[in-house]
Amino acid sequence: MAVRDYGQYDGITQALELVGERWALLIIRDLLVGPRRYGELAAGLPRIPSNILAARLKEMQAAGILRRAPRSRVVIYELTPYGRELEPVVLALGAWGSKALGDPREEQIITPDAMTMSLRTAFRPHVAAELPATAYAARVGPAELLVRVDGPTLDVARGDGPADLAFSAGPGIHRLISGELAPDRAIATGEVEVLRGPRDLLGRFASTFHLAA
Repeated sequence: MAVRDYGQYDGITQALELVGERWALLIIRDLLVGPRRYGELAAGLPRIPSNILAARLKEMQAAGILRRAPRSRVVIYELTPYGRELEPVVLALGAWGSKALGDPREEQIITPDAMTMSLRTAFRPHVAAELPATAYAARVGPAELLVRVDGPTLDVARGDGPADLAFSAGPGIHRLISGELAPDRAIATGEVEVLRGPRDLLGRFASTFHLAA
């Protein structure tokens, strides 16, 4: 049930009619991290009007992209297998869009789900496979993530925990991941603050998570 009809017949047009409406791909981005209740989706997208969120969920449910599922007396939204096929598309869009990121505006935020997907986008499993298993506790703005890398396997979860390196950063962490800012320079300029653990592990982090310019 497409909201917009472009009047053309091909796969790209059909895809845009299904997920091209405003906010749709950000809802999918967050559901790629995991199932979410309605309130959790709204909290992760603080500027989305409630009626728009409800409409997008209804549209994508009708299209078979996501579904409502009861879980312990609450209703959660989760992607269907068809919806999960969008993951490589979303990651590719993230890598492409990152090339145009400038400095963050004051009102722009980083949410835990957005940061999780940014890390998935930047993850280089072929590099990680050659490095020792490492756990990072990353505090990026209000987002606290425990990032575990074990060979080519990446696991990102919310919260703190035992880690080889704990650090905090703001939206400027993009400059580290993009290679614009070297790890030692990121520490020296205050873009990244090492909270515990060897400072040189930030170099391993930057090697493991890197977006090509």
